Amino acid sequence: MILVLKCPFYTIQRFFHGRYLQKKHDKMKTIILYLSIVFASGVLFVNMYNSIVDTTAWGAHFPESIQTARDYYQSVNPGTFFRVFSPINQVLALLSLILFWKASAAVRTFLLVAFVLYVLADVFTFAYFYPRNDIMFKSDISTNLQAIKTAWKQWVPMNWLRSLIIVPGLICSFIALHKISLQSLKSLHQ
Repeated sequence: MILVLKCPFYTIQRFFHGRYLQKKHDKMKTIILYLSIVFASGVLFVNMYNSIVDTTAWGAHFPESIQTARDYYQSVNPGTFFRVFSPINQVLALLSLILFWKASAAVRTFLLVAFVLYVLADVFTFAYFYPRNDIMFKSDISTNLQAIKTAWKQWVPMNWLRSLIIVPGLICSFIALHKISLQSLKSLHQ
């Protein structure tokens, strides 16, 4: 048995068309937030890889290990990755903040904190890591071996700190996504 409801066509069309456009707009906004989370996760995991693999190799047998790293990084180095993906992540985080600005104060706060932490990680990179990279990978090994060792010893723990700056940013992005999802579910049931 088929139940047929009689309803003017234009009412159905208006209802579904409005909902479809709203859903499409919300999906595009949410995709931007997902991309921000993906890029921030990528930056975090590459940074952790640097801490676990690269820094261990750099300091394995001074001065040969640092020279090996210099030879390996002749054409490209981890900074190449970060100079591309970190700014993309920051732009996506900023776009997420702008797009979800009116969602709620909590969502806005979490996305703002995430954006600030992603930018802070980059500021930390420029201020702390670039000078040490210059010492480790550009200074003369024969005359600066002790400075290179010191820079490497400083680099290793501080890179973990840089990762720990990114982690709360990711957590804030995930919390904002969760709150946005809850808001979407509530609007569907209204």
